[in-house]
Amino acid sequence: MSTAATFDSPPSLDSGHSDTTLSNTKTHLLDTGYQLIASKGFTAVGIKQILDTAGVPKGSFYHYFASKEAFGEEIITHYFTRYKRRLELIADENSSAQQKIYDYFQNWYDTQQNGCDHGKCLVVKLSAEVADISEPMREALHNGYQQTINWLTELIKAGWSDQSIPKLDNVSAESIAKRWYFSWLGASLIAKISQSNTSLAEVWQMTTVQLGR
Repeated sequence: MSTAATFDSPPSLDSGHSDTTLSNTKTHLLDTGYQLIASKGFTAVGIKQILDTAGVPKGSFYHYFASKEAFGEEIITHYFTRYKRRLELIADENSSAQQKIYDYFQNWYDTQQNGCDHGKCLVVKLSAEVADISEPMREALHNGYQQTINWLTELIKAGWSDQSIPKLDNVSAESIAKRWYFSWLGASLIAKISQSNTSLAEVWQMTTVQLGR
């Protein structure tokens, strides 16, 4: 099961100027920019490279986005919108809260080993890159993080209710969710720096123990 949020392939463009075509052009630019930025990082990718790769004229870019920063902010927002849908699908599965959280982090562990797929790389790359250079992008990332933390918080509470997750004394569900998310994000960054899976293995062991597995 894949829980990582990814962008769907953009629909084919036609030569007309309908509202659908304009919408498709914007989606195509976002999809192309997402793939490039997730692979290379935000500062390493210029607008010209995005346009050349997408096969879209410069005027089209500025029709939709006031700047590269605004483009980056929308990519992040679009990413987390798709990611939220993935989280909702997991929450709707017919399994215990413990199993849902386990599946989520197992997928994170699998996709971050030996490199990472685009579904996770965007957040990992931009977390270490844009916080000091773009306030709108930093805020979009923060809101996206909080979305996932809120989701984990509700599942932890559900796990306490169905008794599939051990309850710690004097520790809130939100605090546990934050500890797990922050640990996993940090481990992913360290895995990229060290080119080793050791950090991921450590947080995976920690999480499974705390889940009562």
